[in-house]
Amino acid sequence: MRSDIAKKGSTRAAHRSLFYAMGYTPEELNKPMIGIVNAFNEIIPGHIHLRKVAEAVKLGVAAGGGMAVEFPAIGICDGIAMGHDGMKYPLPSRELIADSIEAMAIGHGFDGLVLVPNCDKIVPGMLMAAARLNIPAIVMSGGPMMAGRYEGRDISVSTMFEAAGKFEAGKISAQELDEMEKSACPGCGSCSGMFTANTMNCMTEVLGMALPGNGTIPAVQYGVRTMMAKRAGSLIVDLVNQDLKPRDILTRQAFENAIAVDMGIGGSSNTVLHLTAIAHEAGVELPLTLFEEMSAKTPYITKLSPGGTYHIQDLNEAGGMAAVMKELAKRGIIHCDAKTVEGTVADRLETAAIKRAEVIRTVDNPYRNKGGIAILYGNLAPDGAVVKESAVAEDMLVFEGTARVFNSEDEAIEAIVGRQIKDGNVVVIRYEGPKGGPGMKEMLNPTAVITGMGLRVALLTDGRFSGATQGACIGHISPEAAEGGPIGLLQDGDLISIDIPARKLNVNISDEEMSRRKAAWVAPQPKVTTGYLARYAKLVTSGSKGAVLK
Repeated sequence: MRSDIAKKGSTRAAHRSLFYAMGYTPEELNKPMIGIVNAFNEIIPGHIHLRKVAEAVKLGVAAGGGMAVEFPAIGICDGIAMGHDGMKYPLPSRELIADSIEAMAIGHGFDGLVLVPNCDKIVPGMLMAAARLNIPAIVMSGGPMMAGRYEGRDISVSTMFEAAGKFEAGKISAQELDEMEKSACPGCGSCSGMFTANTMNCMTEVLGMALPGNGTIPAVQYGVRTMMAKRAGSLIVDLVNQDLKPRDILTRQAFENAIAVDMGIGGSSNTVLHLTAIAHEAGVELPLTLFEEMSAKTPYITKLSPGGTYHIQDLNEAGGMAAVMKELAKRGIIHCDAKTVEGTVADRLETAAIKRAEVIRTVDNPYRNKGGIAILYGNLAPDGAVVKESAVAEDMLVFEGTARVFNSEDEAIEAIVGRQIKDGNVVVIRYEGPKGGPGMKEMLNPTAVITGMGLRVALLTDGRFSGATQGACIGHISPEAAEGGPIGLLQDGDLISIDIPARKLNVNISDEEMSRRKAAWVAPQPKVTTGYLARYAKLVTSGSKGAVLK
């Protein structure tokens, strides 16, 4: 066992003394040492209950013949960090999470890991660590939040971001806003729509790194979640004994399955960043062109919030990821022989079925014949840009408008709330990319306020969008402004053309004019010059490369 380096032999007598100081027994030291990476904290609703999940995992490890050793991982709530300087940190925290797990796992010689995350950057950060370390690992997430209820309809946190815009536009009263905000998030779990956290938890299943139901069974279904956690704890001991490693599972086939399902369910645009980063750690290349290739042949068969009215609890009732994968497999786009932590994909699909046809459509009757995420190119995005096509209204798929250019999110918000933005504008928020932000802030505040105010505008950024964003919002524009990309050369009044079906994003200026502006461009001073973010900005790659550190 790997852990023998810290437990066996006469030269490890001092090491054993330290284990005994914590109450571990000689018998336990002869068992596989399993790290339980618990991201519990009291600032994320999706993590507030993870102590209970981790305790169940530890019971499973003991039952399976292992020695469970718990240690923590940090986590930032994207919703609470949204709209202020705190949003510079969530994406960079993904790298901190991966690095800290690496340090703990190698520093102590763990034989295997059970990863207990639930929310946006924590899930991919843990998967990146698993792929990098390549020791047996399994993900056991906390589960999605139930949708809130207000005046007879389901609502969620995205409803509240949009409600701010409605309030500013005089469409709802202060009392209505107060009543809604106390109803939108009824309890623990990752926010209830097909936002980034739930998309990534669904991806853990599809990639084969978690048990069936991990992404969709609600957090409040305590009994089912507890049973799953115990099973995950027991299973990790089997994986250690089999020496089945993450890179045996995280193959090119697994990532193609994940991209296909992501397209089929209209997942968060952030998954492009995260799947690319996880694949990088696994030694698998995922060019943006692959996402577009998969989108072209994947029908969009679920329409969940923010693009629709259904939530993750509905998807779970409808058959979950297994039902989605079985339906998409009819188009030959699912590798059913791909490995999982327990058997193959084919094994999971044997008994799968669509149980609510209004939630999961068939491939012969999809919402759209193309996937939910589109990759755009053009003279404004030479290296690509990402849009959640499934959340764009039909009349905004092709749009032309005049640019209103802002060098930060704060400037844009001030203009939007100040009613300086008019129908027909294209709001451009730049210098918010991985380097320029630094940290590639999510832009849910401006997009939600625009939606709430009922403005017919598009929004472009070299930053990114929340999984809760809807509308003609195009992010990850690469190269970013801070690297001299074309988005940094735009001026107020430029005519911007968006054609999502044709996958085009262009500004109507000549090559000569673009070259003239490029020659006159001066790199801005860094927004942050000390601490972690300053180091991050120097090392981070483009959004088109997954914003990984090199």
